[in-house]
Amino acid sequence: MNVYDAGRMADVMAVHGYAQTDCADEAEITVLNTCHIREKASEKLFSDLGRLRRSSRRRARNEGENAPIVVVAGCVAQAEGAEIMRRAPWVDIVVGPQTYHRLPELVRRARTGERGLLDIEFPLESKFDRLPEEGASQGPAAFLTIQEGCDKFCSFCVVPYTRGGEHSRPVAAVVAEAGRLIEWGAREITLLGQNVNAYHGEAPRGGAEWGLGRLIRALADLPGLARIRYTTSHPRDMDEDLIAAHGEVPALMPYLHLPVQSGSDRVLAAMGRRHTAGEYVDLVGRLRAARPGLALSSDFIVGHPGEEEADFEATMALVRTVGFAQAYSFKYSPRPGTPASAAGNQIGEAVKADRLARLQDLLNAQQREFNRRTVGRTVPVLFDRRGRRPHQLAGRTPAMQAVHTTCEDPESLMGEIRDVIVTEAHANSLAGELADARSPFAGASRNPETGRAIA
Repeated sequence: MNVYDAGRMADVMAVHGYAQTDCADEAEITVLNTCHIREKASEKLFSDLGRLRRSSRRRARNEGENAPIVVVAGCVAQAEGAEIMRRAPWVDIVVGPQTYHRLPELVRRARTGERGLLDIEFPLESKFDRLPEEGASQGPAAFLTIQEGCDKFCSFCVVPYTRGGEHSRPVAAVVAEAGRLIEWGAREITLLGQNVNAYHGEAPRGGAEWGLGRLIRALADLPGLARIRYTTSHPRDMDEDLIAAHGEVPALMPYLHLPVQSGSDRVLAAMGRRHTAGEYVDLVGRLRAARPGLALSSDFIVGHPGEEEADFEATMALVRTVGFAQAYSFKYSPRPGTPASAAGNQIGEAVKADRLARLQDLLNAQQREFNRRTVGRTVPVLFDRRGRRPHQLAGRTPAMQAVHTTCEDPESLMGEIRDVIVTEAHANSLAGELADARSPFAGASRNPETGRAIA
C-alpha cells in the first residue's frame, strides 16, 4: 500500500512540474512515507529525520542552497502528527494517507514560508477522486488500490485509526485505472487494500455492489492482463464467490496471502479476530479444493498480551497442519491507541524473542521445502526487473517465488512471461534457465503442482 501511495504522490506532484530523483542531494522536496505496521516505526522515523536534518544542513552550508522541504507522510504521520511536530519542529509538512492529494497546495504554502503544516484530517471527499489519471508506469507488475481502511478493529492494529473505515472504489474507476496500467505495460496487477476482500464497489450501471470475486472476473477479461493477485485479506471476508474464482479464473494466480495471526482460539478472541483456528483450517481446505496446489502466505504475531506457552504451541500446530510457502512473523509490539497496548498482561521481550525464533525456524523450513519442490519443474515467470549481475533478470512464478536467470539481452524479455526450468532453490529465491522459446506452451500460465499449461 505504501508503494502505491508513494507512486500516487509522485503522480500528483508531476502535474506541478516535479519529477522523482534517485539522488537525495538533488531533491527540492524529501518525502518520508511511513508505515505504522512495522515494529518501532516511530523510532525509525525520528532516526531518519535526524540524519536528514544533518544532511540538509551540510548541503545548505556547502552549496549555499535552501534546505529541501521535508514532508512526513503515511500512517505514522496520521497517528503521531502532533508528536512529530513537537520533536522535529523543522519538519515542514506532515500529511496523512487520506490527504496526499492536497500535497501540492501544502508544498506551495511551504514555499511561501509557512512551516509546521499539519494535514491529517479524514476529508469528506475521497482522495481517489482527486488524484490525476495520468502517471508514470509502474512496470510489468503494477499495484492498484481498490479498497482502504478496516472496520475489524483487531486489538493490536492501528489501521482503523490511521486509514479510517472501509471504503471501496467504484468498479468503473478500478477497471479504468487497470486499463491505463495495461496501456503503460502492466502484465500483472496486484489489487490492494487494508482488507481487500471486504471490497464492495459501486456497480458500473447501478444494481447490487460487486464483491472482489466479481471484480476479478471482470478484470480478467481485459486484453493484455495476464496475471491478477490481491493482498491483504481477512479470513472472515473470504466469500464463496471469491473462493470459486480461485478455481475458475486462470489469471488469478495460485498464491494467497491470508493472515491468521495465531493458532490459539483464546488469543484469536483476545485479538478480536472473530474467527477460530479451526475455521481458518477449514477455509484453507476449501480454497485448496477449488485451486489444487494453492500456495499460502500468512502473518503471525507472537507474544500478544496474555499469550501462554500452550497458545504458542497451538500456533506451531496450525503451521504444521496448513503448510505455508511464505510467511511474515513478528513479535507483538504496542501501537498507540490500540486496546492491546493498554493490556496489563504484557509478555516479556525474552519470551517473545524465543517464541519468534522457534516459529521462524519452522516457517523458514516450510518455505525452503516449498522452493525445493520446484527444482526440475518448468514454470512461467513474469520478468519485471533487472538482476544484480550482468545479463541477469528477475521475475516471479505464479506462486510468487522470486526467480533469477540470465540471457544475452535482458531488456528484450522485460515484461515477458517466459518458461523457466528451475535448477536451484534457495531460502528466498529460485534460479533457473530459460526453456526453449519455441515451446508451444512458452508463456502460458501453469498449474504449479502439475506443471501443465492452463489454457
